[in-house]
Amino acid sequence: MTSASVATRPAKPRANWGARALIVLAVVVTIVGGIAIQFDLRPLLFDGGRGWFIVSEFLDPNWAFLLRTIDPWLVTFSIAVLATAAGSVIALVVSMFASMVTARNRVVYQVTKAVMSVLRSLPDIAWGLLFVAFVGVGPLAGILALIFFNVGIVAKLTAETIDAVELGPLEAADAAGASGLQRAFAAVVPQILPNYLSYVMYTFELNVRASVVIGIVGGGGIGSTIIVELARFNYDNLSAIIILLFVIVFLIDIASRWIRKRLIG
Repeated sequence: MTSASVATRPAKPRANWGARALIVLAVVVTIVGGIAIQFDLRPLLFDGGRGWFIVSEFLDPNWAFLLRTIDPWLVTFSIAVLATAAGSVIALVVSMFASMVTARNRVVYQVTKAVMSVLRSLPDIAWGLLFVAFVGVGPLAGILALIFFNVGIVAKLTAETIDAVELGPLEAADAAGASGLQRAFAAVVPQILPNYLSYVMYTFELNVRASVVIGIVGGGGIGSTIIVELARFNYDNLSAIIILLFVIVFLIDIASRWIRKRLIG
């Protein structure tokens, strides 16, 4: 064989010291963080077997207890549905003022963007704590908390979708002498509707999960049942609730993905 027919051996790549340094830094930060929070698995493994007792309780769920959680689950779903419906409608209106395509007044645009940032700055559980303090313990606090949380999310996503719409229908509406409201809902809404409905479905998924957490801080629903069973150390009952929650969220995720696929095409 001639030397020309022999494939040239590629040069050995240089060591990527930057990547190696980042890996070492990540390991060091993880170790330091674990030491700082006193992360230790020994109580779980060797503390008189208590950790394994709790695990064994979780591995033996009390399925019969689920029959007693029907009403709390209905409350949870009601909170999620009402909060999604009200929050999404409000968010659609707010999004019209959060895009320069539909908000012709720059001051209104800037104020709306600032309000949306404030709404998103607080997590759902913080809104829950606020409204439990305002209106007391119960589903109303959970609904109001999720409405505010939803407006921040859906309005932002919808406003970004409005920014990317085709300008042709808007120009046609302007030429026909349409008002601002007519211009928005005749030329913009039809273009953003599939994505908007997709955001609504996504928000409903979030609300089912969030309503459980908000229920723990007093927002009603299955979260209230979870905190009661946890206080009573009924881990077998908790296990049944948590497994059912996984199944429900999984089914909702599958259904919403199917619906979003049909809406967006």
